Amino acid sequence: MIGIVVSGHINFASGVQSAVRAIAGEQAQMKFVDFVETMSTDDLEAELRAAAAAVNSGEGVLFLTDIPGGSPSNRASAIMMDTPLVEIIAGANLPMIANAAFERDDVELSELVEIVLDIGHSCIKDMRKELEVAMASMTADECDEEGL
Repeated sequence: MIGIVVSGHINFASGVQSAVRAIAGEQAQMKFVDFVETMSTDDLEAELRAAAAAVNSGEGVLFLTDIPGGSPSNRASAIMMDTPLVEIIAGANLPMIANAAFERDDVELSELVEIVLDIGHSCIKDMRKELEVAMASMTADECDEEGL
């Protein structure tokens, strides 16, 4: 199974951890590392390295971070540069992270990256436009039945 490390600023990772637990249950080989004010970037990198080592069973590690170019992403990049079978997706959202937990069995690390990116892109919606499309496709009778 591919290991997953989620990291972000302040309580991003721990907040996502509680949501993932509610959606997918407790996850093996998945760690959450917050980058809090009291940590230096060296402290963060040390925690990220320890988390990656803890979740890596030999099939690789996927880092999912909050902000592209932020310290969690940058420090994970340093790990990727000197550690085999490590990939990073920065700008991760909850659907991406939860689905990574579901999709990581029986795939290669590169496949998981593509799956998670596809999920992330497909979950970003302009809900006004989505509703307008749904309303336009309804007949007048369906609108009356639904009370719209």
